[in-house]
Amino acid sequence: MLDAYHSPSGTFEPVWTLEIQTLPDDTDRILDAILTVHPLGYGRYHRNASISAVGKETARPQADSTTATHKTGHRAGDTETYPMVELKISIERDPAILARVMEAVLQVHHYEQPVIFLREDWASRAAYDPKNTNPNRWWNDGRGLPNPLI
Repeated sequence: MLDAYHSPSGTFEPVWTLEIQTLPDDTDRILDAILTVHPLGYGRYHRNASISAVGKETARPQADSTTATHKTGHRAGDTETYPMVELKISIERDPAILARVMEAVLQVHHYEQPVIFLREDWASRAAYDPKNTNPNRWWNDGRGLPNPLI
């Protein structure tokens, strides 16, 4: 399948993508925890992740939930809605690595039952050439990199 795909522009490699729903302010804490067990490499870059724009998560905590135990005034079955982002990372398809990453996430996540999706994906790996003369590359297009957010 894609493991046999090769072109002058690059290849694809099998990865697991983890999509972690979390509070907007917790993304750095989760990434820092993961970095203690995995570099989150993508080509020649580390700490690679994607963080969505802020959206909403909604749920109806039941009477036997942690919310019912710890939130004053909670009424079972009431809908609650909070801000949320999706933090996406990719790792090698290795169960031992997945176990270490999951332990790191679960240790620092805000919720006792975080919503985490795991997908089998294929990630592109470009034919790396930092001196590439393609006019669309940021170092050749006259615009350079965008201003960093942080």
